[in-house]
Amino acid sequence: MIPILILCSSILLLLLLIMVVKLNAFTALILSTLFVGLCNSMVLSTIVKSISNGIGSTLGSTLLILGFGVLFGSVLSETGAAQRISIGLVNLFGVKRIKIAMALTGFVVGIAMFYNAGFIILIPLVFSVALNTGQPLVYLGIALTSALSVTHGFLPPHPGPSTIAIIFKADIGKTLLYGTLISIPAIIMAGLIFPEFVKKIKANPPKEIFNIKHFEDNEMPGFNTSVIVALIPVILMGFATASTLLLPTTSSITKTLQFIGDPGIAMLLALLIAIFVLGIARGIKMKTLMDKSALSLNAVTTILMLIAAGGAFKQILLDSGTGDAIVGFFKGSTLSPLLLGWLIATLLRIAVGSATVAGLTAAGIVQPLIGPMQVNPELMVLSIGAGSLMCSHVNDTGFWIFKEYFGLSIKDTFKTWSIMETIVGIMGLFGVLALNTFL
Repeated sequence: MIPILILCSSILLLLLLIMVVKLNAFTALILSTLFVGLCNSMVLSTIVKSISNGIGSTLGSTLLILGFGVLFGSVLSETGAAQRISIGLVNLFGVKRIKIAMALTGFVVGIAMFYNAGFIILIPLVFSVALNTGQPLVYLGIALTSALSVTHGFLPPHPGPSTIAIIFKADIGKTLLYGTLISIPAIIMAGLIFPEFVKKIKANPPKEIFNIKHFEDNEMPGFNTSVIVALIPVILMGFATASTLLLPTTSSITKTLQFIGDPGIAMLLALLIAIFVLGIARGIKMKTLMDKSALSLNAVTTILMLIAAGGAFKQILLDSGTGDAIVGFFKGSTLSPLLLGWLIATLLRIAVGSATVAGLTAAGIVQPLIGPMQVNPELMVLSIGAGSLMCSHVNDTGFWIFKEYFGLSIKDTFKTWSIMETIVGIMGLFGVLALNTFL
């Protein structure tokens, strides 16, 4: 129980340093990380190594996506492509149903892409739609991110649900079908109903990231061109995913598609194509595009630092044995396997931040505990996936990305992002239990 108490104390310390002492979030995160390591009696050199590993592993998977993604979003914005797409969505769905458009877009894009990549690609669209409809940024952002989050936690081919399915020997096709069924009520509650309660929360996004201006109709590229270019990363990543399912892993075609479908490489290729098709081919000078993009890239520095510090915090929780403490607490439990899996994944999500780590760790814990119990393996995957999305807070990089892009306070990020993630997790559990009565 001591590691769990230390975890709770570290979170309280972090909030105290940021909200009361007014220390910047990066420094507060690192101090809280050191607090966890010292209180768990970790060797000093191990604490330093854990922090370095956490920063390196987090930035290693995020830096290219975030960097090229910001540049890609800037080009979409500065060439008028984001505005053209937003006008098309408004015309198709109408202002009153624009949340549905955001949620549907997030769901379709999210199936093929990791959460961070999907967020970076689609955030310019949220800004542009908000400008063209007058709808609050947070209101639209929650609709979009709820759908991205659902696909990340529930649906193959995302790494969490796919690997958990292998652990439980679940059928991938059935997992995708059941996951889609429980995604619908989760998105309705978290992405369509919940935003109505946070409409008054004002966003203050960094102006340098997306300084969106209004274009006249003749200044914008065509709708079809804008959509195709915007979807290039999704298409490339989708081909990479399909190749692993349909082609031998040793095939040269598979290896090529895996390379160009890597999130970082896909973002780079999309950026280069966008620069040529939306910019140079339409008479916009390279210098103009690069000057605007440089401002966006400079503004992302703070976000990268917070993501790095969040990665360090996550790693110290893993290395200090907090996850092992939760495992020991639940050994011998008599709870329903579906509820047990969800609960352990929830506690691990609170402890370590990463939804993928929480889900995979929970699966490893629950798999031997369920023993001879009769349980639907596909629903087991989804219950753990739902738990892995619960209660996102300060040790989750998604929390900081949402906070910084929308320019929210810690308090307002809890009131928006954290509650949205929790609604998704609870609705996921309800959906699993409901399906369990019929299967």
